[in-house]
Amino acid sequence: MSNKLFSFFIFFAPLFYFSQEDPFLWLEEVESTESLNWVKEQNQLTESKIKAKDCFKPMKFSMLSAMNNLDKIDYPNIVGDYVYNLWMDENHVRGIWRRTTKSSYIANQCKWETLIDLDELSKKENKNWVFEGANFLAPLNQKCLIYLSDGGTDENIIREFDVKSKSFVKKGFKLPSGKGNVAWLNEDEILIARTFPNQPKTTSGYAKSVFKLKRNEAIDKTLHLISIDSNKMSIQVSSEYINGTYYTSIITMNNFYSKDFAFYIDQNIVKVNLPEDATIQCRLSDAIILKLNSDWIVNEKKFKSGDIVSVSYSDLIQNKQKAQLVYHPDSKSSVEGVGASKKFLLLNIIKNVEGQLYTATLSDENWKVKQIPTEKMGTIGLVHVDRKTEDYFYSYSSFVKPSTIYYVNKSDSKVVRQGKEKFNTQNIEVHQYKVASSDGTLIPYFIIHSKDIKYDGTNPTIVYAYGGFNISVKPYYSYTKGIGWIEKGGVYVIANIRGGGEFGPLWHQAALKEKRQTAYNDFYAVCEDIISKKISSPKHIGAMGWSNGGLMAGVVLTQRPDLFNAVVIGAPLLDMKRFNHLLAGASWMGEYGNPDTDDWNYIQKYSPYQNVFKDKKYPQPFIVTSTKDDRVHPGHARKMAAKMIYQNHPVFYYETLEGGHSAASTNEQSAELYSLIYSYFWWKLK
Repeated sequence: MSNKLFSFFIFFAPLFYFSQEDPFLWLEEVESTESLNWVKEQNQLTESKIKAKDCFKPMKFSMLSAMNNLDKIDYPNIVGDYVYNLWMDENHVRGIWRRTTKSSYIANQCKWETLIDLDELSKKENKNWVFEGANFLAPLNQKCLIYLSDGGTDENIIREFDVKSKSFVKKGFKLPSGKGNVAWLNEDEILIARTFPNQPKTTSGYAKSVFKLKRNEAIDKTLHLISIDSNKMSIQVSSEYINGTYYTSIITMNNFYSKDFAFYIDQNIVKVNLPEDATIQCRLSDAIILKLNSDWIVNEKKFKSGDIVSVSYSDLIQNKQKAQLVYHPDSKSSVEGVGASKKFLLLNIIKNVEGQLYTATLSDENWKVKQIPTEKMGTIGLVHVDRKTEDYFYSYSSFVKPSTIYYVNKSDSKVVRQGKEKFNTQNIEVHQYKVASSDGTLIPYFIIHSKDIKYDGTNPTIVYAYGGFNISVKPYYSYTKGIGWIEKGGVYVIANIRGGGEFGPLWHQAALKEKRQTAYNDFYAVCEDIISKKISSPKHIGAMGWSNGGLMAGVVLTQRPDLFNAVVIGAPLLDMKRFNHLLAGASWMGEYGNPDTDDWNYIQKYSPYQNVFKDKKYPQPFIVTSTKDDRVHPGHARKMAAKMIYQNHPVFYYETLEGGHSAASTNEQSAELYSLIYSYFWWKLK
């Protein structure tokens, strides 16, 4: 413990401890002098210990070299006849936004033209700009709305940009820093659903109103269209350009899993009747494609949770309902995404946590589904589906194979990009196992390790999981894990615990709210199975999670310290008593419950901040967050570390000064962070 922090705790903390419910509340002041001084001291203590390890410098060098390597995939963002790409290397730290023609990209003969140099722009404007996307004006796709974040926060500014002149549009649309989105209506009008300075927000910190802004109109003169109650999560807008027309949606997010749907038609908001927990995937001609998260009965026809169905847009806006089944996943499958081409849908499916690809074509009022041959035991991603043609791009990767991008033109398929191996996989093997959780449910997990490991319980092993928000964790190529852990002999495990979306909505719902402990029990079952197989033992097992997974890591630290010798707790929720009062926290009550109600009776049983005790022994955790994380408040991580230090528990704490929720904005920052994490694991688990 630093002298300054020790003095503060000795003289003041006991007073706070007995006079307030939370003696470390001061650390929630994100940029106060006291908080940042505390952060600086903790960072120095952590860096001085971990960076001194022999493995840190060579590991960081290898990671940064891989990240800056010019021989890497230039992932395409396709708009019209052009491919756009954000490129980062050692000479372009914050990146250049550039483009080439689609035909030259397919032929791998790119002639890139730089549109925005983020490093130059950052220097000129004294900002740490992070590029967060572009929203193009169809059909010419010459103008677009650029999203720029200072330091990687969720808040961003929006500026109109002309890709032909490679410059920001004079007197173009320009919106101040905020959270939310915009939608084109036409060349001279946009819809805005964003937060603004000095304007009301929802309790989750998101937009509560939609405005229409005309070109050259002052932002305070915008036309107000609709507002929602502050207790709802947010209101959002989007638009799709189809056959010469912008189709605009306005969606009210009551919470993460409940919405109200409407369309903006001829200056009017037309509400439509759709299941509140459904998600709109895309649109094909008149058909709107939905993914259901609960059963739905339409005209005496029952559709099941997880189904992909189509509904008629023309019928919807006339308050009619007509639905057709597109695809029904079985109990071991889930639909990860849907894209629309000119004549068919592309369905990205995972079956037993393995990626698959299907086409769905409407014929004689019925959808016909056909599987597309792809590589096995990996993850499929929809890169781009062209709604004007039958062309599409998709990607494949696995734990041991880098990303491959395929271009498909009708029945012809070709590899247009093949990622280079960045760590040695020659002696690596992958297995998928299943283990019964505490209630008997079989939980799958992947394990990656060298072929010649000895089953003697001494292998350094990291177990990672997420387990929330219907998000699936799939097999994917990660050179940071490869360089930092796997090629050096470490065992890496991914546990597909409940709360995720690997097996559809029911897999997610099994760990909602009062059932949250289910996810953590699943994690323990996987760890215990690794021990029973003599792959590893508690002395050599580490747990790792980020965001919601960071909450999981905090829970396993406090509930089962006997199972682990190291825990990385990244960008975490930890104080579940106050999570709904910090930044975007209120939006997650649909996942965790409301701690200001009787829900606290079950939340308090696992909330890490309330369940760390002085007389209990814990492995020394490594807690990571970012000052610029405006999604999960850094106060969670700070207070947990401070409380553990006060109780005389050893803790490593590290807070990046930018990077937002990912805690890194540049290759240098990413290499530094990952090297700290894996050096810590080698230190504790070897």
